[in-house]
Amino acid sequence: MARRDFEDDPNAPEAHSLVPAASAVIVDESGRVLLQRRTDNGMWALPGGKMDLGESIGECAVRETFEETGVTVEITGIVGTYTNPGHVFAYDDGEVRQEFSICLLGRPTGGTLRTSDESFEVAWFALDEVDNLPMVSSIRKRIDDWRAGNGPVVR
Repeated sequence: MARRDFEDDPNAPEAHSLVPAASAVIVDESGRVLLQRRTDNGMWALPGGKMDLGESIGECAVRETFEETGVTVEITGIVGTYTNPGHVFAYDDGEVRQEFSICLLGRPTGGTLRTSDESFEVAWFALDEVDNLPMVSSIRKRIDDWRAGNGPVVR
């Protein structure tokens, strides 16, 4: 399913749902960040997705990271909350969601890098490599907030 991000765009469609979600900045012992290239928009992103009933936000981040990248993780902190009502996701099935994501910080504990039906590339990147990757501004903002040590932020 394709997805298009609109951030503070006056031409964005109106949101009609709000879905709690988690994303995760996963940093290895070398300081590299785990990213996936999404199948729905072709952009590099942090692992993450919507929270399921019966799980905590931390469990959501752990599950989504493993599902999308093959890496098992431990959550170690929080980067921030991202709830900009001007940031919406429009899906090709007609759903339009308002952003509601909590970005957590974690470290890898095991697993093997692999793609999934939501990612067609998965890799570790040094921080200087991240700046040149194509990604939506909301993901770049989360990485920048973590790098700047501003957390936890509320946006």
